[in-house]
Amino acid sequence: MQITETVNEGLHREFKIVIPRGDLDDRLTGRIEEIKPRMALKGFRPGKAPRDMVLKKYDKDIHDEVKKKLIPDAYRKAVEQQKLDVVGYPDIEEIQFGRGQALQFAATIETAPEIQLPEYKGLPVKREVASVTEADIERALNLLRQQQTSFQTVTRPVQAEDVVVVNYNGNCNGKPIIETAPAAKSLTEAKSFWINVEPNSFIPGFAVQLVGAQAGDKRTVNVDFPADFVTPELAGQKGVYDVEVVEVKEKVLPALDEAFAKAYGAENLEKLLEGVRTDLQNELTYKQNQSLRVQLVRALLDRVNFDLPESVLTQETRNVVYDLVRENQKRGVARELIEQQKEQIYSAASHSAKDRVKAAYLIQRIAEKEDIKVAQAEVAARIQHLARMYQITPDKFLKDLQKRNGLIEIYDQIMNEKVMEFLQNNAKVEDVPPTKTEEAPASNPS
Repeated sequence: MQITETVNEGLHREFKIVIPRGDLDDRLTGRIEEIKPRMALKGFRPGKAPRDMVLKKYDKDIHDEVKKKLIPDAYRKAVEQQKLDVVGYPDIEEIQFGRGQALQFAATIETAPEIQLPEYKGLPVKREVASVTEADIERALNLLRQQQTSFQTVTRPVQAEDVVVVNYNGNCNGKPIIETAPAAKSLTEAKSFWINVEPNSFIPGFAVQLVGAQAGDKRTVNVDFPADFVTPELAGQKGVYDVEVVEVKEKVLPALDEAFAKAYGAENLEKLLEGVRTDLQNELTYKQNQSLRVQLVRALLDRVNFDLPESVLTQETRNVVYDLVRENQKRGVARELIEQQKEQIYSAASHSAKDRVKAAYLIQRIAEKEDIKVAQAEVAARIQHLARMYQITPDKFLKDLQKRNGLIEIYDQIMNEKVMEFLQNNAKVEDVPPTKTEEAPASNPS
């Protein structure tokens, strides 16, 4: 077999591969001899038909069979001989194939980048030193109390942070909203609709205009739909609502007592407080570790540059676009708005994909250099854990993974975690005071 490299540009390589005429003829003849005993032609017992008659009838099938096996075999041998690290699938172009001729074909491939690893031990990172405070515990307990909020109907006027039950009809530009936005039926009218009396609840500015109203009152509410409103037809428009207050409800939080603790599975209030403190500490430690690992990856990316395979980058960009679109849909962003922002989404996805692919190659090379491996038992344990989390049997979860070739994802996740743990253990960590950030007011739309 003769291999001639015709193109070598960056990560793109093209080879012309030639298999001598004699080798091809031997393959074709050998295949004829293999099938001849099973071939039955009219007038002849099986295996007794003359060779030239068998060849005449089955020549095309024999050629196709040999070609289907010979070209991939030759390609694999060529890759092994050239010691190439191929990514993706080759583009095979047949040049010449037939009895009495040498087999010739061209293979265009993309190879993995050659990477000169930067110094990855002792990478500088900053860890914000923080601890769980009594104020943190109090906030967490209030969140738990809010999950068990009850609503008591009151006869007084609406106050901030109440819940008001209303009937409403909405107009935009002097006509029902549904005429401007056909899909926005719920924004046009509703009966017995619950709204939290907070600035950004429902439509920004809607609920606060009901403060002071009582059950039975009617009010006109004027709103400005935000420029990024989820219903594109209404974005930036003005709306007018006729609102009837049906009920005013006051939020009642449960007392911090033994009954409250038992509702969350704790023996008593003291045990609940211990559990809350432990959960907050675990969350804080997790955030610290995640911050360190983000810094470590960034430090690696900034210390080295190399070409990335276009096919891998294209596929990863598709994956990121899919994730971004799915996340926006979960948040309730309208399909039309996503379509309008497709260029920005693709640009963000492309940048993110480059970092992800580059980091993946670096992590793989570090694992090879440090001989970091993933044991079969670790993969099995992760499958057991995920199966419990998704509440399905491990066998079914494993079969689902095998169907979509997902075992490699589990392997990669574990390998990534082990390499990042190695980098973190070998990092140069500087402890710094926590960054003070002002908390934005929470939005709690009904």
